[in-house]
Amino acid sequence: MPRPDPSSWTATDRVADAPSDNWSYRILPRRLWPFAQLARWDRPIGWQLLLWPCLWSAALAPQWAAPSAVHTGLPDIWHMALFVIGSIAMRGAGCTYNDLVDRDIDDRVARTRSRPLPSGRVTPFQAKVFLVCQALVGFFVLIQFNLFAVLLGIASLAVVALYPFLKRFTDWPQLGLGFAFSWGALMGWAAYWGTLDAAPILLYAGSVAWTVGYDTIYAHQDREDDALVGVRSTARLFGNHTRRALVVLYGLTLLFFCLAFIATGTGATGPAWPAYAALIVGGAQMVWQIWTLDIENGEECLKLFKSNSLFGWIVFLGLLFSGLWTLSFPA
Repeated sequence: MPRPDPSSWTATDRVADAPSDNWSYRILPRRLWPFAQLARWDRPIGWQLLLWPCLWSAALAPQWAAPSAVHTGLPDIWHMALFVIGSIAMRGAGCTYNDLVDRDIDDRVARTRSRPLPSGRVTPFQAKVFLVCQALVGFFVLIQFNLFAVLLGIASLAVVALYPFLKRFTDWPQLGLGFAFSWGALMGWAAYWGTLDAAPILLYAGSVAWTVGYDTIYAHQDREDDALVGVRSTARLFGNHTRRALVVLYGLTLLFFCLAFIATGTGATGPAWPAYAALIVGGAQMVWQIWTLDIENGEECLKLFKSNSLFGWIVFLGLLFSGLWTLSFPA
């Protein structure tokens, strides 16, 4: 399909901080573009960051037991496919819900006032119908898992519902996002075993710290506008001390992940050396983020925020190769 020509776009087609060249603009008719923007289909980094804790947990869970003829120690491909679909659907639903709640605030912030709801390209009623449709897709995905995982997934809705309001009364809305976006660290394990243990809880804690870190970087794009409209964030809270805060947050991420690997088991069970090696490489990527961070440069903040998908790949591949290593060279 031909690439959309951004020069032909009207002002009402654009969202200020969204890319102009995306598959959704090549495939969808123009009247559906606002819905693609509402669900952030043109910005896949969001669903990718939501997906990584799911995949980490899905890759870690099989290593809780020693490989055998019926248990390879590798993640379930069907589960991973479901997590991909569910992450896209629920991230879109979450963004739609968040924009409904925040449409008055978004209208007062330069970066967000061109979004579909504050700009009037989508009505609140249309957004609510679209929200329900996306949530139904997510629910269909959820019911493919065991009952424990289904109930656990439903429980996450309480955290998701609360998140958009946190910025109004706490300096820690990023922590609320962490609780919501990291839920997959519990889901991957629950989907595989039908229960929870110390390992997924530790993985969840590390994912929460990671999310607070990368979303603090992201929030620095809006720090000045947020101050004007009274929106609170860890970017405003940490300010010039953001680097130090990231050292703590990313350090906690690596610590909790290491403890999660240890809790999964040692010897015949538990992650092998590739998983731990990945944490070292991932830690180096985090050091790069902290070292190059310039909180006054919005474009640089967005670049570093997006780079966290690379961290996701590093950890996931480490766990995947760990499973392959254990399968090939059992203790």
